[in-house]
Amino acid sequence: MTKEDRTPVTVTGLGSMGRALAGAFLDAGHPTTVWNRTPGRAAPLAAKGAVHAGEMADAVAASRLVVTCLTTFEDTVRALEPAAGALPGRALVTLNSGSPAGARETAAWAAAHGARFLAGAVKNVPSAVGRRDTLLYYSGDRTVFDEYGTALRVLGGDTVHLGDEADLAALYEMSVGAMLLPALTGFFQGAAALRSRGLEAGTMVRFAEKWLDMIKSLLPLYAREIDSGDYTDAASSVNLFLAGAAHDDELRKETGVDTDWLAPLNDLLKRAAHAGHGEHSIAALTEVLKGAGPGVTPTPGTPGS
Repeated sequence: MTKEDRTPVTVTGLGSMGRALAGAFLDAGHPTTVWNRTPGRAAPLAAKGAVHAGEMADAVAASRLVVTCLTTFEDTVRALEPAAGALPGRALVTLNSGSPAGARETAAWAAAHGARFLAGAVKNVPSAVGRRDTLLYYSGDRTVFDEYGTALRVLGGDTVHLGDEADLAALYEMSVGAMLLPALTGFFQGAAALRSRGLEAGTMVRFAEKWLDMIKSLLPLYAREIDSGDYTDAASSVNLFLAGAAHDDELRKETGVDTDWLAPLNDLLKRAAHAGHGEHSIAALTEVLKGAGPGVTPTPGTPGS
């Protein structure tokens, strides 16, 4: 990286992810200013060469590129309010959780204060920031992405601009993120069942990894079914999953493991079967989730089927 490529950047919010982001910028040679509500968190970064701004307004004024890593869009706006006068001409990049509506509202707030806006998401853990295969996606003002892409790519080599609509990153973040808790809870249930027999949870990790690889291999197939609306070629049907759901009570009785978290998922299966999807691919659950509701039976092979 040449000296000309070393874009000054400000990072606000120094939780575990914010510290990783600031550290990646520093490691790549970018002059980095940091701010955090609790000043002590800035000390390790200052020791590495970051400039610690005591006030948000000073942090924003220090760089044309301002990256925030606070918890939500609302937290971001609240923290930036005292520095609103320093925002004109800045590129504001948010890396936080929140809804598409929150992203749109923040984009409008930023525009009203003269800032260009880009919303983003880091699709990995803090320790993965800076790796070549770490995914970050952004949406919003394309000029920000084009102008500061070199700097943003030091956070992760797999960096994508989804489109000019400011809420796309938040939409994808919630859509992709919806898989996390059910998958982890399934693992935790399995671990609890093994522990009830005195077996170590670590003994299932290799098998769980293979299972996740299998699920991963199915996602393109299910996406094609959903996009076409044709669920008739069912390798795994809704009814097949319903049959498996009957074993939940047996597992509870044998191991004492609480399986109540599965009840809404099993209810979703029943609703799909009632709507005429019993012999359709399990991907037909998408139609129930979209709100077609019980009793609505789309014609097989057509969108919505």
